[in-house]
Amino acid sequence: MYEQRLAAVRRSLVSSKLDALLVTHLPHVRYLTGFSGSNGICLLTSRRRCFLTDGRYRDQAKEEVKAFRVLVSKESLSRAVRTARLLAARMRVGFESQYLSVDSLLGWRKVFPKVTFVPTRGFIERFASVKDELEIRYLREAAEISDKVFRKIVSLLRPGMSEQHVAARIGFYHRKYGAEGDAFEPIVASGWRGAFPHARASAKAIRKGELVTLDFGCRVGGYHSDLTRTVAVGRPIPRAKKIYQVVLDAQLEAVEAARSGIAARALDGVARKCLWKRGFGRSFGHSLGHGLGLQVHEFPRVSSLSKEILRSGNVITIEPGIYIPGFGGVRIEDDVVIRDGGCEVLNRSSKELLIV
Repeated sequence: MYEQRLAAVRRSLVSSKLDALLVTHLPHVRYLTGFSGSNGICLLTSRRRCFLTDGRYRDQAKEEVKAFRVLVSKESLSRAVRTARLLAARMRVGFESQYLSVDSLLGWRKVFPKVTFVPTRGFIERFASVKDELEIRYLREAAEISDKVFRKIVSLLRPGMSEQHVAARIGFYHRKYGAEGDAFEPIVASGWRGAFPHARASAKAIRKGELVTLDFGCRVGGYHSDLTRTVAVGRPIPRAKKIYQVVLDAQLEAVEAARSGIAARALDGVARKCLWKRGFGRSFGHSLGHGLGLQVHEFPRVSSLSKEILRSGNVITIEPGIYIPGFGGVRIEDDVVIRDGGCEVLNRSSKELLIV
């Protein structure tokens, strides 16, 4: 698995006319090496592949890092590269311009004044966005755990519970059911707060008759799930039921259209067109979805601005929503694997409007 990834990166190095690639973004370091710690880089050339970290991770690196020579140093990692003589004068070294800070880049240039550092963008992302079956297995397991947590939360949800209480239960049950932890801080938005797409759980008490949007995920093997469901606590008013059905129709249409070869912006347009037809187009202000993997939000973005064509093996979210200030909102989200001729939905949680 790692050898295949490295072979693809090296081919891209040659076509990009680079002598080496410096990888500093930790999710990309993990993708290439398997390392899950908080300090490490990898450097690839046509002949060498080295992973560098500090003494805290000596044993962890020996256990986790695959297909790379491991170097442990007491120096800064840039100076460790110099000590190991991994870079030479006049080399062209690509770096991840989205993730390496200006200050860090200046440090590398100071240590290597005769090396040309070339900004790259999307170098690793395009490889990492196409998941192999092992990666999809982790993603499926994470989705299964979040589905199980959703069922548990629905069984516990009652008027009077605070949003923070519900969020805490989500984190507890993720771990109880086998996840490494939450993928992100759970979103619990009840009543009028449902109009905030990224509402943080607050001390607000959930009231009878309100809609509650639950958006959460977990990690398994470093890979993330991302599930959203909106439920009613007590009997919802007709307006809420109508909005829910419109969002559900848009979500189902987009899932049906998702397949290899479709433009990401065209898929976004499927859901957006449905919402416009029903009079709610202005109430959907974010993109339809995003890539999912070792990061919660990764390449490819599924939006009206995207220029990407979806490929078999991409794993994305499909999450249309309607948000009405002062009233609330509805969002429904699934994680799907793009396949030839369709898609595989990883989530199994009910998408009917549940009343608890």
